[in-house]
Amino acid sequence: MIDTSLFRAKHQLWLRIAFMSFSVNDPQVKSRLYEFSQIEFRHLKWLAGSLYENTLAYDYERNPDFTIESDSFFNLVRTTIAEIQSLHLLYAQTPLTERMRHDEEFLLFTLNSYLENLLLDEPLSAFNRSRHWPDSFLSLAEIDALTLFLFEELYKEYELIMIYFYRQIRATSAAQVSHFQDLIDESHFHLRSFGEMMAKMGILALPRTLHPRTYEITDMEKFLRDGIIEEENAKEECRKLSSTITDSKLSAFFEFINYQESYHIEIMKKLLGETHD
Repeated sequence: MIDTSLFRAKHQLWLRIAFMSFSVNDPQVKSRLYEFSQIEFRHLKWLAGSLYENTLAYDYERNPDFTIESDSFFNLVRTTIAEIQSLHLLYAQTPLTERMRHDEEFLLFTLNSYLENLLLDEPLSAFNRSRHWPDSFLSLAEIDALTLFLFEELYKEYELIMIYFYRQIRATSAAQVSHFQDLIDESHFHLRSFGEMMAKMGILALPRTLHPRTYEITDMEKFLRDGIIEEENAKEECRKLSSTITDSKLSAFFEFINYQESYHIEIMKKLLGETHD
């Protein structure tokens, strides 16, 4: 049966694989795992759509003991394998769960192949709290500013993904679906970018859980107007950080993010126009 417990388990699996991809060093493994995380997010979208069509409630809660941290890549792989195997016990015989099962059978095959490659059995520094930026020298003030920014922005991007995702499932026009998909895709890119930067600094951590009031929106117009203000604030934070950081590559990256936030505002204005049609 497709139910809310399955949705929670799939939500956690998406997070686990995404954050595992942020934490690992090998570039090919990192890329492959992130691709798998995107497949899991599509599963989550299809699952949410099925639950909504059948008037079954779901939420974004996570189990209290859910964690993505480890000092070993192989430990993360073994945890993920066990989680997928447990998840399959919840799958019924439906076209959706069969698709998910087959995707994850290949994922399990890939993960088991990693365990056979002892060169991948490396210690992870993504969670060691070193707060060291390895690509250039940063002062303590710059490290502090970057640390605060990354924690805030990782949470914000996760929050936006889940809000836009919730609203996309309930969209009333093809244009709304398209606009929300653009915003989701952009936020995925930002989440990945900030997550990988946090892993480099040893400060990778899960964003806090969202309260239902965050995403159960009754006044769409107010939500969009508030969202435009939030994007403006995000642009200002990017500008501040860009001016604080002396490293030219980091400053250029944050300027790049700043300009992307500008177009997010334009997409939200389009959505605001849709609410008046």
